[in-house]
Amino acid sequence: MRRLTGFVAAGLGTFLLVVALLMHFYVPGVITKFPLNTYTVSTLLGHNVSYFSPSKVTELSGVTMRATNTTEGDGSAGNSVRAVYNAFNYVYDETNKQAYSYSTNRFPFDRKTGLLVNCCGAAVGTNTHVHLSGLGLLFPLGVKQQTYQVFNTTLLKPVTARYVGQQTVDGLTTYKFVAQIPPTSVGTQQIPGSLIGSNQAAVTLSEYFGGTTSYFVDPTTGVPVKVVEQQHVGLRDSKGTERLVLLDGTLTSTPSTTQNLVNIVNRDVNLLHVATNTAPLVAGILALILLIGGLIIVALGGGEEYEESEGY
Repeated sequence: MRRLTGFVAAGLGTFLLVVALLMHFYVPGVITKFPLNTYTVSTLLGHNVSYFSPSKVTELSGVTMRATNTTEGDGSAGNSVRAVYNAFNYVYDETNKQAYSYSTNRFPFDRKTGLLVNCCGAAVGTNTHVHLSGLGLLFPLGVKQQTYQVFNTTLLKPVTARYVGQQTVDGLTTYKFVAQIPPTSVGTQQIPGSLIGSNQAAVTLSEYFGGTTSYFVDPTTGVPVKVVEQQHVGLRDSKGTERLVLLDGTLTSTPSTTQNLVNIVNRDVNLLHVATNTAPLVAGILALILLIGGLIIVALGGGEEYEESEGY
């Protein structure tokens, strides 16, 4: 009976040892992926923003602007390799109580690298023929201190986001990346000539977009817990002189948004640590105890069985 107990203990120990090894070496590759289903709402707030209001036909200044970004995963469109997120952005002028803009984007991307892929109804606004490349909503899992290419929905192409150092955000050490976009032509607009003091009924001007975006990214999960967006959009004449400001301002993640994202990141990092380090370690220690203990019991039990057989 003692030998049987020893064999059972040794067998269980061997099984737990295999489980511990799998948890340490195999499980991380399975669970360290961006989720298929997600739902997050983040808010950016800007003060002293200026923009041209089509409804009021004038430039408004000193405006408080709120941008609400809602991201929802389309689990049915994803698989083990890719995820698909729908992102809705709504910008509201809190000072004048009117909407500024809204847009919906659909981003399929690699679940490990965060790189955008072209499938599954990818779209930027109503543009379903856009070619996506670079990073989308997230940085890669295990962010490096290097330069990344991040897709810009205005230019419809990636822009360079350079690593500039570490910064602590709500107790979390983040990697800061900065993407600078010089004034770039993005098309033309026809406006009433009276808006720029022209006698012509309508004039066509070139639209220029530029700005700087700073991302404060958690190195483990690739989640930007804080974003600072400075943008300037204006209309220029043929001589390159700006004649009308369409948008000028800086929007920053609100403290509550940043704190919520930091809390989510800390939770996920802790769960990952338990699954890939603590649990395998505990299982490994228990496995060794059972395995060694079982072998000792088997060895000691051999003599007992011999004595019993002699007595018979």
